Amino acid sequence: MPAYLWTPPAVASLPVRGKTERLPVNRLFFVGRNYHAHAVEMGRPVDKAAESPFYFTKSITTLVESGATVAYPPATQDFQFEMELVLAIGEPGFEVRRADAHRLVFGYACGLDTTRRDLQLAARDKGRPWDLGKDVEQSSVVSEIVPMPGKLLTEGELALSVNGETRQKSDLSRLIWNIAELIEDLSKFYHLQPGDLIFTGTPEGVGAVKAGDRIDGHVQGVGEISLAIGPAQ
Repeated sequence: MPAYLWTPPAVASLPVRGKTERLPVNRLFFVGRNYHAHAVEMGRPVDKAAESPFYFTKSITTLVESGATVAYPPATQDFQFEMELVLAIGEPGFEVRRADAHRLVFGYACGLDTTRRDLQLAARDKGRPWDLGKDVEQSSVVSEIVPMPGKLLTEGELALSVNGETRQKSDLSRLIWNIAELIEDLSKFYHLQPGDLIFTGTPEGVGAVKAGDRIDGHVQGVGEISLAIGPAQ
């Protein structure tokens, strides 16, 4: 075994419903603007006939399990929630045909992509990368993984509330690019691997939270997610 200068971090992982083994997480991919109404509220409407999906990534160190309390992050006055369906990849694939996309599906989870929106928009307007707005410590929150091998989810309510008040509510049928299309497209650029997680996009209704707020969400047929916002550190 190699010797290290300091103890390396543990393998990032998530619980799996019905199993004692945990799912080791490999990479975190995020789909931008994949619901029409959210694209409009962000000032960037999408024409599917003329555009392709676009993606960003986050560090694996941003991963947090549902039920956690996270600190309000530094250097922002606009910390926002985004509720999403998360796809867990279970088989390797590269340049996957849409008809074969289901073979890569291990299961699904609920996810929160929390964002320093003010920093993201400032970077976007200057044509700069979004890292300071998106790759935020403790900003990729995921529930337990629900195994659904080979299943392509095409419908089901997705909703989020803050302190009991509904803020986001939509349906998976409103995804601009569906699960099979995302697997087909993303696998053109990456050799997808078991443990890759794909956050499939958020619907309209995103908004800010503050210290002391509680976020709860669900995806029909998948499960629930929760997060508490603690004070800034």
